[in-house]
Amino acid sequence: MGTHRIQHLWSFVVVALVSLGVLVTPADAYDNPELLPDHPTPVIDLAKVFSDTQRAQLEASLGDVEERTGWKMRVLTQYERTPGLAIREFWGLDESSLLLVADPRGGNLLNFNVGDAYFAMMPRTYWVELQTRYGNQYYVKEHGEDGAVLDALNAVEICLDRGGCQVVPGLPQEQWLWTLTTSVFGGLIAGFAAYPRKDDETIAWGWMLLLSPLWLMLFGVFGIAPVITRTSEYLPILRNTVGFFGGGIAAYLIAQATVGRRLQSDTDD
Repeated sequence: MGTHRIQHLWSFVVVALVSLGVLVTPADAYDNPELLPDHPTPVIDLAKVFSDTQRAQLEASLGDVEERTGWKMRVLTQYERTPGLAIREFWGLDESSLLLVADPRGGNLLNFNVGDAYFAMMPRTYWVELQTRYGNQYYVKEHGEDGAVLDALNAVEICLDRGGCQVVPGLPQEQWLWTLTTSVFGGLIAGFAAYPRKDDETIAWGWMLLLSPLWLMLFGVFGIAPVITRTSEYLPILRNTVGFFGGGIAAYLIAQATVGRRLQSDTDD
């Protein structure tokens, strides 16, 4: 009687878990070859992310990349079900293959199954940045799931044509604003350090040198380096440089008019 109750209770738990989507059988979760198309294609769009025209253009584009560079890129969109392990044999995925999986159920739309050969040209940090830039919910909301997938693939294609990338090409607006902010802060620190503490000096070079690790890091490492590694455009560099010198001049004049005047007054007394 006790064994019967335990079996009945276990059956109830299993049914509850299945109904909640917590417990899924391996066949449904990991190997569904019946979901595969009956013809060769580099795109399997189970989630219906693309229009017919988009899918046809993407298939042609991926085929062209593979023929031109020798690198294989495949795209799988899914929602409730996935081909799972069957996809590897269907596409013959190997070390020179990239599988992009778009699944909106997680916090990030994009996932990448990257062949080992890709890491020789694009490090692991590249793929993390690629996922966070194009797969985040804000980007997907603004550009759509199709736009997020296509933009991520375009970034990979650019790097394949270049022979590799250390960072994701392109400078998003929010990232440029961050570099501009750090440039301005670097200028503020440099300007404050530069204001003269003595009557016979125009620039306090000693203080400039003392605080140089800080303002050089803000301007050079965080303000300029992310720009030149992601884009060949000169305008963002010019704007950040103007922001640095503008912040420096403003801090210099304010410090001279406030702290410098107070020091001068104390000296006269």
